[in-house]
Amino acid sequence: MEEAQPILEYLPNSFKEPGEKEYIEFLWDAFAANYEIGKYQMALLPYHMLYMSYVYFSIWQIKLMRPKDFSHAAIFQKNEKQVMAATSPFTFYRVAEGEVFKFLRIIGCDEEQTAPFSGLVAERNKLAHANGMIVCANQASADAKIAEILKQVRAIQSHMTPVLYQCLQVFLLDSSTPGEEREYEDPADQIRELLVRKNYFSLKDIEGCMTFDVQTMSDEPQFAEIKVLFEEFIMLYAPEFAA
Repeated sequence: MEEAQPILEYLPNSFKEPGEKEYIEFLWDAFAANYEIGKYQMALLPYHMLYMSYVYFSIWQIKLMRPKDFSHAAIFQKNEKQVMAATSPFTFYRVAEGEVFKFLRIIGCDEEQTAPFSGLVAERNKLAHANGMIVCANQASADAKIAEILKQVRAIQSHMTPVLYQCLQVFLLDSSTPGEEREYEDPADQIRELLVRKNYFSLKDIEGCMTFDVQTMSDEPQFAEIKVLFEEFIMLYAPEFAA
């Protein structure tokens, strides 16, 4: 089961609503409980739901940072208004699972790349239907499916860096504007609440942002404040990645 744990690093470090955290913990507990007693087929169902949750959180970040592109993509959805009015990443469950991956084209995933992402939905359906078959009866089979899910998560994450950088840049600009009071006096609280929690950042998202070159913002009038805040971000989370 240890091989399955990395998915947690791709899920939010903190949540905007308590129920969201409880839901993710529920899915993980359901996976772990079934895996430990050898009910591998049942274990894979909540694990796949963790995968879909990761997809929704990624699309949420895309919606925040690429609103124009997102609105163009939403036009082709039957429930366009609901998608555009989404107030939570979990709203995207309303989009057909086979279609939701098309939003990833906004970040450069072409049809060939998104096919394996949606292919996992087809694999999940084989497990979920009452077809009289146990198609995942042993640990080796379950571990292979878990490895495939993690492979696709890493593939999506590899395309997310520009969006994550945008989240960081917007935060740094908004939080370092002279003459405006910050929402939180403590820079650490400002980072945790308005960068990490607001954007549903995972540990992998945080790790990705730590490679951001803050010098690319050197033309900003408040660059000195931006640099200080970015250094605070690095100091706050660097211990999470210490060897």
